[in-house]
Amino acid sequence: MKKVVIGLSGGVDSSVAAYLLKEQGYDVIGLFMKNWHDDSVTISEECPWLEDSNDALIVAEKLGIPFQTVDLSVEYKERIVDYMFREYEMGRTPNPDVLCNREIKFDVFLKIAMQLGADYVATGHYCRKRTIQNTDGSETYQLLSGKDTNKDQSYFLCQLSQEQLSKTLFPIGELTKPEVRKIAADMKLITADKKDSQGLCFIGKVRLPEFLQQKLKPKKGKIIEVAATVSKYEKLIPVFDSKKEELAFYSQKPVYNVSDGVVVGEHQGAHYFTKGQRKGLHVGGTKEPLFVIDTDVNENIIYTGQGKSHPGLYRRTLFVQENEIHWIREDLRLKADEKLAVKARIRYRQELQNATLYQIDNGLYVDFEEKQSAITEGQFVAWYIGDELIGSGVIS
Repeated sequence: MKKVVIGLSGGVDSSVAAYLLKEQGYDVIGLFMKNWHDDSVTISEECPWLEDSNDALIVAEKLGIPFQTVDLSVEYKERIVDYMFREYEMGRTPNPDVLCNREIKFDVFLKIAMQLGADYVATGHYCRKRTIQNTDGSETYQLLSGKDTNKDQSYFLCQLSQEQLSKTLFPIGELTKPEVRKIAADMKLITADKKDSQGLCFIGKVRLPEFLQQKLKPKKGKIIEVAATVSKYEKLIPVFDSKKEELAFYSQKPVYNVSDGVVVGEHQGAHYFTKGQRKGLHVGGTKEPLFVIDTDVNENIIYTGQGKSHPGLYRRTLFVQENEIHWIREDLRLKADEKLAVKARIRYRQELQNATLYQIDNGLYVDFEEKQSAITEGQFVAWYIGDELIGSGVIS
């Protein structure tokens, strides 16, 4: 009998995943991961880890599977929390959920599972895995979108490797959320009607400014409003000598100066804000809401524009440095000067967009068919062929 260690989070998805594994004849062990927690910045009612741990224990007892808790707070603090501080300090916007999966669930947690003699780890992610049998007898693992398009979580797993996928199971990937809740209700699991957790992976909902203020001190600065007519890239379209030159041009992010706009308010630190952000500016009196179109952490200035259609929010092309490119399907990795038509997204729940990948010597351009709103440095771009996620990278 194959042994599986499942990450029981105290939510309905992992509860049903554990039930399905048991039904399929696996020897299942439930493991709850306790991660870094700071009550001073957590909206504790939203994600009390003690309650989650207790719910996970009750589910394990109901299913008749062994259960234990592991404390991964040290690893989580080092690999996720400290990383977030560093990224925000540099004016980038990290995605802790993607990192949490790569560094915690499918690395630290996976190693603990292997030490317990497990053949696989399992999670309650809405995604699927398929195996290709190669002619030489080896296997290639595919990461596919979840059947429930409303809940597909493949984006959060965009940094997984073939090695990690080889030891992973996604029991609920073929189900929709309503189907999962029905199974939980039929089995009378305590988590059947529990609402989905929100916020940082395993931490819950945090007050981001307070969270960041633990290390990044408040620092007053100016909020500049830039008129839609002041555009840094809608000039006369130049004639390009090569595709590479064209991509380099369209991937450049606009650079603003104080003289490009007017001061409309003050903020407490440019490193607390991200592109596309609307809330937290506390500036009124404008015809349309203000959105952050750029931040300058060196000068401590936030540049804003009125309305969702402000040209400063949009860019057609992004760049990923060579050392930040990750291929789940290594066999599809591009060589220099090769290109590939894909579907891509730059954030979770975004509709997949038509794009073309262009590999050059020092990195990869992702050139979208249509301009994208709020392309943000530090976030992940993930690219797909059909419903298969084949690679990803950190936006430069």
